Amino acid sequence: MNHKGTVTLNTERLILRRYRTEDAEDMFRNWEQSEEVTRYLTWQPYTCIEDVRGYIKWIVDSYADDKYNWIIEWKETHEAIGAIDVISMREDIASCEIGYCLSDRFWGKGIMPEAFKEVIRFLFEEVGMNRIQATHDPNNPKSGRVMEKCGLKYEGTMRQGSRNNQGVCDCVMRAILREDYDNR
Repeated sequence: MNHKGTVTLNTERLILRRYRTEDAEDMFRNWEQSEEVTRYLTWQPYTCIEDVRGYIKWIVDSYADDKYNWIIEWKETHEAIGAIDVISMREDIASCEIGYCLSDRFWGKGIMPEAFKEVIRFLFEEVGMNRIQATHDPNNPKSGRVMEKCGLKYEGTMRQGSRNNQGVCDCVMRAILREDYDNR
């Protein structure tokens, strides 16, 4: 693989870029403290902005050529409205898992598929990934729809195979291979 780290990516409406200290207020306001946004995620909503600042510092301090953590910035206002990250990677099979979240004010506008498609393009074409996967709780079908729009195919459901803020839950696995991407 040809690791490049978290480089800035642009789409029609979005800038995907590295986290910055000054993102804390937008992050806290737009998604980090939201029970609605975090309902099916694995981390609890943040209760204070200082904790968000600590999280940003941890991300910024861990940036390296093989780390991929993007803020989703709305070009129109330069507001941080979400995040998309490589949450795990297997070098031996050139595979990674993506996680994402988005401010509920921006749901239903095609923003997450726009961001995810650009990350998929980058990871296949520039980094050399062979497989990109993501999971979701079946009670969160909108997240599954994002994955479908990005070309990820259903691979199965792990019964009681995960835990999120709703407790132990089933886990739907979807993935796209480089050959799927090349043949789209």
